[in-house]
Amino acid sequence: SFYNQRRISLLNAQPNAAHLALAALETYFQVHLVTQNVDDLHERAGSSSVLHLHGELTKSRSTKNPSLVYDIQGEGLRLGDLCEEGSQLRPHIVWFGEPVPLMDQAIEIVSQADIFLVVGTSLAVYPAASLIFYVGRDVPKYIVDPVLPEVPDGVSCVECIQKKASVGVGELAEHLIGQYSLS
Repeated sequence: SFYNQRRISLLNAQPNAAHLALAALETYFQVHLVTQNVDDLHERAGSSSVLHLHGELTKSRSTKNPSLVYDIQGEGLRLGDLCEEGSQLRPHIVWFGEPVPLMDQAIEIVSQADIFLVVGTSLAVYPAASLIFYVGRDVPKYIVDPVLPEVPDGVSCVECIQKKASVGVGELAEHLIGQYSLS
């Protein structure tokens, strides 16, 4: 019921200015988002390449075969809702203590980045916080958060923007478009 309530709340949520600014960057750049968020606000804002590290609130998966993932229809997920193989469905969410199945894919994405943005995080939730170590040493890195995290030792080329995402991401997007876009 906890996740059903979160899903109901999500139905009333709307993408904010940061979601929209990230989606707008696709006009100028090839953008890949790796998010710890379990909502669909990036997709609703128009982002086309979103990797949900911690799962998705709008989906369920088999308790026995995690590759069986389904959109949740109707009122939500209930005890007795079964997958095609007969096992109970559960929220498609990575719970504390569980491995993050898409971590290798996220590492591959960030290791190929030409520009790397970190938005709205303390850089304290692992393994996601370790992604910054896989970005090329000379790749420009930007951190946007009202409370700036401590930049880990060995991470270079970092510019910190101490603002809320809804303000700082739009400003950063304008800067990136002006500095790097070919259009």
